[in-house]
Amino acid sequence: MTDTKSGDDKTLSMNTKKTLTLKRPGVEQGTVRQNFSHGRTKSVVVETKKRKFSVPGEKQEPAAPVALAPRAQPAPKPAPAPVAKEQPKPVAAEGRSGLVLNELSSEEMEARRRALEGSKAREVEERRRAQEEAARRAEEDERRRKEREESARRQAEEETRLKAEAEARSRAEEEARRRAPEPAPAPDADDDRDAKRKAKPSLPPKRIATPEPARPARPRGGEDRRRGKLTLNSALAGDEARGRSLSAMRRRQEKFKRAQHQESREKIAREVILPETITIQELAGRMAERAVDVIKFFMKQGQILKPGDVIDADTAELVAVEFGHTVKRVAESDVEEGLFNIPDKPENRETRPPVVTIMGHVDHGKTSLLDAIRHANVVSGEAGGITQHIGAYQVEQDGQKITFIDTPGHAAFTQMRARGAQATDIAVLVVAADDSVMPQTVESINHAKAAGVPIIVAINKIDKPEADPQKVRTELLQHEVFVESMGGEVLDVEVSAVKGTNLDKLLEAILLQAELLDLKADPERTSEGVVIEAKLDKGRGPVATVLVQTGKLLPGDIIVAGNEWGKVRALVNDRGEQLSEAGPSMPVEVLGLQGTPQAGDRFATVENEARAREISEYRQRKAREMAVAKHAGQRGSLEQMMSQLQSSGLKEFPLLIKGDVQGSIEAIVAALDKLGTDEVRARIVHSGAGGITESDISLAETSNAAIIGFNVRANRQARDAAEQAGIEIRYYNIIYNLVDDVKAAMSGLLSPERRETFLGNAEILEVFNITKVGKVAGCRVSEGKVERGAGVRLIRDNVVIHEGKLKTLKRFKDEVAEVPAGQECGMAFENYEDIRAGDVIECFRVEEVARTL
Repeated sequence: MTDTKSGDDKTLSMNTKKTLTLKRPGVEQGTVRQNFSHGRTKSVVVETKKRKFSVPGEKQEPAAPVALAPRAQPAPKPAPAPVAKEQPKPVAAEGRSGLVLNELSSEEMEARRRALEGSKAREVEERRRAQEEAARRAEEDERRRKEREESARRQAEEETRLKAEAEARSRAEEEARRRAPEPAPAPDADDDRDAKRKAKPSLPPKRIATPEPARPARPRGGEDRRRGKLTLNSALAGDEARGRSLSAMRRRQEKFKRAQHQESREKIAREVILPETITIQELAGRMAERAVDVIKFFMKQGQILKPGDVIDADTAELVAVEFGHTVKRVAESDVEEGLFNIPDKPENRETRPPVVTIMGHVDHGKTSLLDAIRHANVVSGEAGGITQHIGAYQVEQDGQKITFIDTPGHAAFTQMRARGAQATDIAVLVVAADDSVMPQTVESINHAKAAGVPIIVAINKIDKPEADPQKVRTELLQHEVFVESMGGEVLDVEVSAVKGTNLDKLLEAILLQAELLDLKADPERTSEGVVIEAKLDKGRGPVATVLVQTGKLLPGDIIVAGNEWGKVRALVNDRGEQLSEAGPSMPVEVLGLQGTPQAGDRFATVENEARAREISEYRQRKAREMAVAKHAGQRGSLEQMMSQLQSSGLKEFPLLIKGDVQGSIEAIVAALDKLGTDEVRARIVHSGAGGITESDISLAETSNAAIIGFNVRANRQARDAAEQAGIEIRYYNIIYNLVDDVKAAMSGLLSPERRETFLGNAEILEVFNITKVGKVAGCRVSEGKVERGAGVRLIRDNVVIHEGKLKTLKRFKDEVAEVPAGQECGMAFENYEDIRAGDVIECFRVEEVARTL
């Protein structure tokens, strides 16, 4: 094989000197047979790429010098043309492979020549473009320089003009003063000054400062119109400090013109409505003044205030008067004006059903009597057969309706019963014929009298063999309840709830009494009423049982009940039916309130949501303020609290109570308040209607409170959270059990009785100061014995100096549990080192004995 190189090109051919065909421009291809040992061979395809080089035999044209760009050209590379001339013909060199160099075809030569010419033309084009770019940059720099000079010139002219105007104005003022007629007598200097001072207000106020001297043009020839903007070029060029932009100069001129033409605005006196408290910002807005001016006024008075600071109505009135406005004072409670007690129109008044409250002692048969009247069974639904909620029902007798309110009879529900009496027209006092008058019977009589409602006595359980109705009538005389058979005016009916005896007579007596009362209401006006009960229903949200007293309540009405408001979504009667309206004396469940109101709150219809929200927010704010004031009165300062704890040693039992309805919760809270003593009391951290949730667990964990659920349960998440936090949840459905359990738990908080036992005395003989230990007393036990861990007192001159515990008790070098009388020992006190020789150490033991409520 033969291998020959010429320039940068390599050509391979076979021994037969066959010329390889040109597969694609610049690439040659052929096959080479390789020989291996043992006679093996292999054909290999070989491709050779060619590089550009000068054509052999062609004269190389020297590059013409281009005088377009002044920059120095690199030294030309040595041309390979002479080498090509020495080898005019391809030479076949003998070698291993036997390959020869073939002549290049004329097409290739032509292609290479064209490529060379193209590269030269591109180079010339690039140089031309570079020259054009340089010329364009020079023109741009020249244009910017001229713009900067023009801007500087304009600025100088403007400042010169302003200066000239100021001088002309001052000359005109001087000329006017000189032309003023002078008085006959020559005034002295003081008169002249007075005249000038008097003349001064007629002149326009000084509106312009002394004109600034014209600024010199910047050494870099000024800047373009956007001089105020910091661009990348100006930052890299390292310019001097930024000057005024054209926009800033324009704003300055406009401000100057405004100052010249500004006239004093006429002040408008306004009537400013002032509530009990107002922020400075809001006061300024109502006066149409700037808040800055109001704050300046306060600063002159020596007060530093912010626009958001709240001031009282008296201070706000002083400010408003000072600024020339009139004031109208209003109270926050004015938002409630016109909410209740709207007079009825006489022509619209119609007879309404009487509202009857069933009252009496516990277990005298009130609910059973009402069941018999309603033909329903409510007692079985109450825990232990005791009514714990207020229920409201409506029944019909001889085509006339009667509304009944059933109240619990137990003493714990006094407050609820009082509310029931307030919303009622007639009170039915149920007294058991076999039990006669009891304490809660007397309370019911007092509530009815306080509410000013007539009483009808229902003597129940006359079917029992031991019944004695006459005894009941006689005992009622002691409480000034005179029945008709005893010469009085109070109606009495003997009934039996179990047998249904005389129930119709009782209803007739109620209707007779209602006829005497002549109960009427206007159904066409806005509705008012009272909340009998409220609860948080899982599926329906806050549900309030209300008694409509006047007007007509419709779905879609916006009502305010206590601190809550809402839009009536639905009205449901005692049988679970949805109603399209609720007239006077009708008890209904209202859905759609924002929260759960309190039992006994009054409700009323308002015209729009904005007013409802305003009233609700005002009431909530007042409730918060009252609560804060109450707690502040109880809490006092830190010193008072600490002294109270030290003097009284009052301990608290924190509880979180959740119940099914608001009335039950109030009864539980009232019962627990009565358990408190001077040493321990129940503190209700939170109480509310509804199930126990995770937020209740978090609150109980934070306040270390126990959770009590009355007729409610915790959901799964709350149970898991309680288990994780180690908080106990107690469930109850009878109030007596709850009160008894809390009483037993509170007994454990009573501080145990302390009993002190004297152990012995030791006299200090010497005091040693030991490194890293402190002072150690060398003692001899003079009486009884000394025990480690017992309480000790240091007595000096028969006065107790310190009381604490022993840090160490040693006999020789060993720590011992006790040292008997007559022996010596070493003692050291915990956190106390003021011991001296001659002091006496008294050792004692304290035993604690548990107490109960």
